[in-house]
Amino acid sequence: MGKSWLWALFPATMTTMTMMAYVTVTTATSTSVPSLSTTTSSEIFDTKRAGIEEALDVIEAASTGSLGEDCATTAGFKSLPAIVALDPRRYDTARQKADMTALMLQNLGTIGVSRHNVLLDVLAKSLLMSVNDAVETRVIALNTSTGAVISAVWLERSPGSVGEPFKVESHGLQPGSIPDPNLPWFENAGATTELRGWWTIPYFSCKSHRWLISYSVNIRPPDARHGIREFLSVDIDISGLEVNQCDASSLNNENEVLSNQIASFKGTHKCHTDTTQCEYQSPNNRINENGVGAGWAKGAYVCKCRKGYYSTSQHQSVFDGILVEAAWKEMQENISDAYVTVFRCLRCAPGCAKCKGPEPCLATYNWPFRISLLSFSIFCVFGTIILVVYMYQHRKLKVFKVASPIFLSITLLGCAIMYLEMAAIFPVLDMYSCIATKWTRHLGFCISYTALLMKTWRVSLTYRVKSAHKVKLTDKQLLQWMVPILLVMLIYLGTWTLSAPPYAEVIADNYGLKFYQCSFNWWDHSLAIGEILFLAWGIKVCYNVRNAESLFNEARLISYAIYNIAAVNITMIAIHLFIFPHAGPDIKYLLGFLRTQLSTSVTIFLVFAPKVIRVLRGQGDQWDSRARARGVTASFSLNGIGLVPEEATDLHQENEELKEEIQKLAAQIEFMKIVHMEMYNRHIKPKAGGYFTTHGPGHSHPSSAQSPIAKSSTASFILKQTAVERGASAAAAAAVEDSTFPSGSLHRARRMEILRERKAEREREREKEREKEREKEKEKYKEKEKEREKEREKEKEEEAKGKEAEMEKGKNKEKQAEKENEKQDRKQEGNVETSGQV
Repeated sequence: MGKSWLWALFPATMTTMTMMAYVTVTTATSTSVPSLSTTTSSEIFDTKRAGIEEALDVIEAASTGSLGEDCATTAGFKSLPAIVALDPRRYDTARQKADMTALMLQNLGTIGVSRHNVLLDVLAKSLLMSVNDAVETRVIALNTSTGAVISAVWLERSPGSVGEPFKVESHGLQPGSIPDPNLPWFENAGATTELRGWWTIPYFSCKSHRWLISYSVNIRPPDARHGIREFLSVDIDISGLEVNQCDASSLNNENEVLSNQIASFKGTHKCHTDTTQCEYQSPNNRINENGVGAGWAKGAYVCKCRKGYYSTSQHQSVFDGILVEAAWKEMQENISDAYVTVFRCLRCAPGCAKCKGPEPCLATYNWPFRISLLSFSIFCVFGTIILVVYMYQHRKLKVFKVASPIFLSITLLGCAIMYLEMAAIFPVLDMYSCIATKWTRHLGFCISYTALLMKTWRVSLTYRVKSAHKVKLTDKQLLQWMVPILLVMLIYLGTWTLSAPPYAEVIADNYGLKFYQCSFNWWDHSLAIGEILFLAWGIKVCYNVRNAESLFNEARLISYAIYNIAAVNITMIAIHLFIFPHAGPDIKYLLGFLRTQLSTSVTIFLVFAPKVIRVLRGQGDQWDSRARARGVTASFSLNGIGLVPEEATDLHQENEELKEEIQKLAAQIEFMKIVHMEMYNRHIKPKAGGYFTTHGPGHSHPSSAQSPIAKSSTASFILKQTAVERGASAAAAAAVEDSTFPSGSLHRARRMEILRERKAEREREREKEREKEREKEKEKYKEKEKEREKEREKEKEEEAKGKEAEMEKGKNKEKQAEKENEKQDRKQEGNVETSGQV
């Protein structure tokens, strides 16, 4: 028995290898032919397309139960076109078992078969039960000369491979009858007498409402003199396969073979591939309402709009494949053009990643409005250039000389750069426009603000010195302080541009419309913090010189300009963050224009408008009479050099100023001697009629003699009289009294000491309170740490429990797997015993 099985397996193996070689050669030949010419390939494609459409029509008719006439004219079967063929590798197991059964029948011979019908029934039954989804098998013997049936064994199995096979008695292959050539499994029965099997094209059984495929193989007798030819056929139910018309997936061919989808129908959908994409809809049930396999259906897909497209139909984003197939067929028959007009998606508006209609997704730009604002800004740029030229022409006038023409020109240069920011943010923003925006905004601010602040800082230093020595800070010295500040800004902006350049990011306004805005990151925040600190220092300097007197009132106007710059920038930041956080591009452009005009144009107006007006009135080369009336000397100016070198020095005026300074110093020295002597020698009593007595020698009063206020007022009066006697003017004496000898100086000094002591005590108390708060914070931190440690321990315990549970689940799964393996081993042993008995 073992040798007969080996002799049977060897020819079957050779037959399989021969068939594979034949299929390979046939495939290579068929794939090489289309490359001969373009016309041939297009004809082959059209033929294949027509065959697939015909197969889809048959599938549609079978699924809807409308194959009445076709079933009547084709012996109860309807085959698909030859172009639709299944991959034979899918059912290699069935083919091998059928070939093996055929070899066994060949070894028995025709005479043996006719004499052993019981053995023939057993072989056919074992073949039917061993092949999955096999529903029918038949062994037929034919007369080679007449083609009549000599004998036929026909076995059938219930659907779903359930139950024992049973023998079919009432079939159309009775002895003496001639088989119908339209039978699918009989179509190649007489083509050859070689021992080689063939697969049929998938066909539909009108009787059983099932899609089948048959494998037939000839049983060649060892002696052909008897005139008998036999063949074996097995039918396999393929109703469980699915007709997927969508495009093939990117997986390998092995997965295509193992899947339950027919590869011949891949890519036959009717979706518009440019605007829609096909999505296959798997059936929910195994059979449909007509009892046919639910996977065998035409149009079992939907056409879904691609990303960036929308459907013209209301409340519908997908198209049913059945309707699309029907519309495509009507278009082919020139009945309707709904396939082109209805079942096509339209492109979304520019900037929309997804949409439901033609509504815009990008914000629109009001270009006339933006052009008008840009034109005004460009006009301001040319205005600053004209102002620089005008100032250069009148640079020798006192109104410009005293105000340092170099720093005025630098201020105008920074203002012109800040105006150019409107040109940088004018177009639709990108990386380069964002870089230009950052440079024009921050560099222009740094140049103009630093120039103004340097002038004010020089006033602050000059105003704080109360001595005969004049503090002279020239323009060159201020430029040496200004250059490092500008260098730091240039290095920062250059590093920012090279390492992480700002880019245009997409944001949405209040209506959800998108537009581009320059990105903000820690580079912007760091620079904003630095500029705020710079503004704060400028405000402090301006506050220190709030009472300073200067020619042409320039120090006060510059202070107003600095205050205005700080207020405008802070206000605009608040508007952007709180009032218009989601403003559109035009509103943001308007806010940028207002910020530029309110900070830059107002600065130019405050600093340069009074000077230009004096020049136009013809007073540009005259001193400020109001400042001279308030006691401002000609030697005090914002550029630290007094009168210009080309002007002749007024010696009389300079001598008078020196006398005033010397008198002030002498009075201060005398007063300090008396004050220190009184403070550190309290046992000394004032003399009658001395500096600290208010009455004469005979009218001394104890209380008045001991009063600090009386002492200071008496000393002030005596020194005042001394200054008048020495030839000083009344104005100089009043200045000495007001600036050097305030009333109650001794009392004020003692009060300051008391205030210092109180302040020190308050600071000690505050330090104690701070230490207490620190200790409380430490205790809170320790408690939090303890709570965290407890939580960590709980988490560790939960993790350990989870791991134990997973281990238990794994063990249970292993036990179940072992049980299943044992069951499978038992089944295999039972199958082996059954086959051995056979």
